[in-house]
Amino acid sequence: MSANTEEFAYSGNELENFAAAVNWKAYWSNQIEPYLGQDVLEIGAGIGATAKTLNHRSYRSWLGLEPDKRMCAVIESELGQAALPKGYQIRNGTSLDLGAQEQFDTILYIDVLEHIEHDGEELERIAGHLKDNGHIIVLSPAHNFLFTDFDKKIGHYRRYDKRLLRAAVPPSLRIKKMHYLDSVGMLASLANKLILKSDTPKLAQIKLWDSLMVRASRWVDPLTGHQLGKSIVCILSKAD
Repeated sequence: MSANTEEFAYSGNELENFAAAVNWKAYWSNQIEPYLGQDVLEIGAGIGATAKTLNHRSYRSWLGLEPDKRMCAVIESELGQAALPKGYQIRNGTSLDLGAQEQFDTILYIDVLEHIEHDGEELERIAGHLKDNGHIIVLSPAHNFLFTDFDKKIGHYRRYDKRLLRAAVPPSLRIKKMHYLDSVGMLASLANKLILKSDTPKLAQIKLWDSLMVRASRWVDPLTGHQLGKSIVCILSKAD
């Protein structure tokens, strides 16, 4: 992602299929619920799926930044509808397009940071837009040993483990919480990479993962101490 959004077009076409992953959305959203504030900035708004997932309570403001004009148009066609948070705004751009005085108490990178080449620079820049006592929430795919052609196809620069994500966090921020999610799904992803070698998940596969594996992970993850998973969640706050 860059400040130049004139010709940016997202290379993936999986967002509509993953919108069907209702159990997964409920799982990760429950993990971040305690860190959601009133003034939300969402980096990489996509087609509005994250805003819809988290639209279970009121917010004072919600700004979505999305570099793909076509995706912005999708969200614009739904503005004012009940599916999106009340007062939701969409802006074509990236963190580079924020005004110096724009401040938020929640900044979301939901399956987005892995798309940004210079992730450390991104987090350093966005830290300047975080209010005191606010939180930056990162959810990303985990483990480079699970990196596949699908990751490459949709523009991932990396998958994160704790070491890689910790290395991207600038001194202006501190890690408040970091752990893995979806241990059962991780085993399925490893099997896919080694055996099935599917480069694009089909809707039926997503529904099977969501209905069986995610539900199983909600039981298994606590038993493993959240030390395994195909996704990683990280909560950042301003350094003391």
